[in-house]
Amino acid sequence: MSTTVEFAKMNGLGNKILVVDMRGRADKVTSAAAVALNAHPDTAFDQIMAIHDPRAQGTDAWIDILNCDGSKAQACGNGTRCVVQALAAETGKKVFTFQTVAGILNAVEHDDGTISVDMGKPVFDWDKIPLAEEFHDTSRIELQIGPIDSPVLHSPSTMSMGNPHAVFWVDRDVMSFDLARFGPLLENHPMFPERANITLAQVTSPVSITTRTWERGAGLTLACGSAACATAVSAARTGRTGRKVDIHVASAKPPGILSIEWRERDDHVIMTGPAEWEWSGTVDPATGSWSRDQAQGAEAR
Repeated sequence: MSTTVEFAKMNGLGNKILVVDMRGRADKVTSAAAVALNAHPDTAFDQIMAIHDPRAQGTDAWIDILNCDGSKAQACGNGTRCVVQALAAETGKKVFTFQTVAGILNAVEHDDGTISVDMGKPVFDWDKIPLAEEFHDTSRIELQIGPIDSPVLHSPSTMSMGNPHAVFWVDRDVMSFDLARFGPLLENHPMFPERANITLAQVTSPVSITTRTWERGAGLTLACGSAACATAVSAARTGRTGRKVDIHVASAKPPGILSIEWRERDDHVIMTGPAEWEWSGTVDPATGSWSRDQAQGAEAR
């Protein structure tokens, strides 16, 4: 078995993704390899999407997801779109079914190049998100940052999209908050025994929301698909918007939009947005040593 595999550097609204082809192999991308890849500016990433042979009948692949700190992730919507684009270009298929630790994901590439991913049903039960304390209503929990009488952030909506999320509603520009300071404190707050993705959300109209996210295991990120889904669902759940909204990702470069529908007929969350291929190469999944394809300019690390 070769020590290296093919991979692609991609992004979904700037969310930095490495798609690694592990099909036909029994090994996995190691945490050490993930940390090594993230340490180099050319391969720094938010998530690795490792494509493995399917484990369940009727699926196209098993997707193993790693954060840039080497930890495992349960879901990554932007990364899933990147996997769809890569496999669609390779196979000519447009419709895919993937299996992850969070469950089954169905996805389709549209004629305009955008990709829709069925992210499944949101979870609201406090012990399944999970939270450390029992809350009958998780659409608004008791948690704040800052002075008791004048908190900077407070009363987030919490839920799971296969991974835990806390959405803090703000009434001014999400980029004006020091999320680099508050993000680590909230991600690792005792309220979240499995840590959490932290999103600031400003409702700008009945059909639009602007967001910025501190991503669990990745830190400040240019975009987070599952956070966009969590924000849209939480907005509808709290009466701030309807069930179909555009999420304007303020930190994306350039700022971009994810269209989210919390489908009424089955409660599934459908996320639609772009994916972009940047370059490809080969990588050792055990160590993280890599090289860029010769046609794109040789470089090895």
